[in-house]
Amino acid sequence: MKALLRASALALTLAVAAPAVAQAQSMSDHHAQMPSPSFTLSATGEVRVAPDMATITTGVQTEAASAQDAMAQNRARMNQVIAALRRQGIEERHIQTSGLNLNAVYDYPQNEQPRLRGYQASNQVTIQVRDLDNLGQAIDAVVAAGANQINGVSFGLVDPRAAEDQARRLAVQSLQSKAQLYAEATGMRLIGLRTLSEGGGYAPQPPVMYARAEAMMADGGATPVQGGELVVRIDISGVYDLSR
Repeated sequence: MKALLRASALALTLAVAAPAVAQAQSMSDHHAQMPSPSFTLSATGEVRVAPDMATITTGVQTEAASAQDAMAQNRARMNQVIAALRRQGIEERHIQTSGLNLNAVYDYPQNEQPRLRGYQASNQVTIQVRDLDNLGQAIDAVVAAGANQINGVSFGLVDPRAAEDQARRLAVQSLQSKAQLYAEATGMRLIGLRTLSEGGGYAPQPPVMYARAEAMMADGGATPVQGGELVVRIDISGVYDLSR
């Protein structure tokens, strides 16, 4: 009889202990699955640099009674423009045809059918000027040679890598400083950087638009064109692991 009572007590003890062991194991597994605390932060690095190149789109537009005459006049004047660019030291590899069009031109008298007036031919080239001190003279030279269209001037960098790397360093310094500040403010300790991603980067400035080339002709020196500054921006984000 006593043996039977002892066996019953042992069974009861095991039955009571089993849920406690299971609960402790469940809590242990839960803590093991919980991710370590972390910060996700972003920062920006910006560098301002002077441009070392300019891109110009210029061209010739002609109109004549026949398509052949419009193209012939355009060809003659465009050859003069290209020759003027070469005299300004623009290398042939930095001169690229970017537009060639021939269109019929109509007049629209009131209450009458449209009348064919002639044909309009246009030829545009995009050029790179590496000597910015010569930019205004190059613009004046193509206008004097017969160009009557200048659609834009934009400034850029021949090689933006050095400026981008400088912006990256500034962005990382800002990110590290921000992470340290947040850790101190929340009573946490930085363990390390888990991930780092980058966005942004160098992008050329949009072109400065001009109406027509004739409006730029003036006495008293070359056309003034100012390069100003370019902004090279790098955006980064990172995840920092923390401990309490």
